[in-house]
Amino acid sequence: MPRIGDYTLHSVNAGFFGLDGGAMFGIVPKPLWEKKIPADNRNRIPLAMRCLLLESSDRLILIDNGIGEKYDERFADIYSLDSSEANLETSLNSLGFGFDDVTDVILTHLHFDHCGGSTLRIGDRFEVGFRNAVFHIQREHWFWALKSNVREKASFLSENLDPLGNSGQLNFIDGRSELYPGVELFPVDGHTKSMQLVRIYDQDASIVFVADLLPTHVHLSPSWNMAYDLWPMKTIQEKRAFLEDAVAGHWKLFFEHDASVAVADVEMTERGPGIVDPRALIEL
Repeated sequence: MPRIGDYTLHSVNAGFFGLDGGAMFGIVPKPLWEKKIPADNRNRIPLAMRCLLLESSDRLILIDNGIGEKYDERFADIYSLDSSEANLETSLNSLGFGFDDVTDVILTHLHFDHCGGSTLRIGDRFEVGFRNAVFHIQREHWFWALKSNVREKASFLSENLDPLGNSGQLNFIDGRSELYPGVELFPVDGHTKSMQLVRIYDQDASIVFVADLLPTHVHLSPSWNMAYDLWPMKTIQEKRAFLEDAVAGHWKLFFEHDASVAVADVEMTERGPGIVDPRALIEL
């Protein structure tokens, strides 16, 4: 398995889902985006919930955790949920781990497709699934989610937030931070307030969990942004700055939602940023 610094890196498949292609590509016309990612008969494009697990001698750190398994049939139908290949639990088990082995959960943000696996339905109650973990979240984003807003109300779900808020397991991060040696968190604001990206690095290599700044490799183009972004112009600025840093630092990108590309390098061309050597994490 690939290793950076103190950490062995594992890709964790939490299942697949689908979102409206128009919403995923904003102002980009369908005849353009559907050449890149074809939609189903309900206009949904396939998306992964690909999480990243960092294993060291004393820590097991999970970055994001998908939607989870507590949804009803209507929710599953709307979002085309598919855990037939794998889900969070079976993927962790296949690596020799269980929920109780996880020491840390880094949540990039609190939209349900990134944090839903944090909690479980136990009868008519919801409980935190990772009983021994500390959950790391940007303080500003946590209180933004609690306050919510019309645009994001359907993404910030009480069954995810309330158990976490009552758990005593939250660790608030304030801005750019070195969580552990070789694990850097830094916030961006275009998609939602204070979403955090995660960079794992040593003196020889860096890989960045890009979350919804770049949901798929197709979104590298400056104008190919989601309608879900609260501040699209901010996303454009953040993407440009991030990709310049990625090229200069030879950072590899880890895509959470791309159904076909897990990891890639990035380069700048005359036509703008593009990926190089798309591959599975194990080929890093």
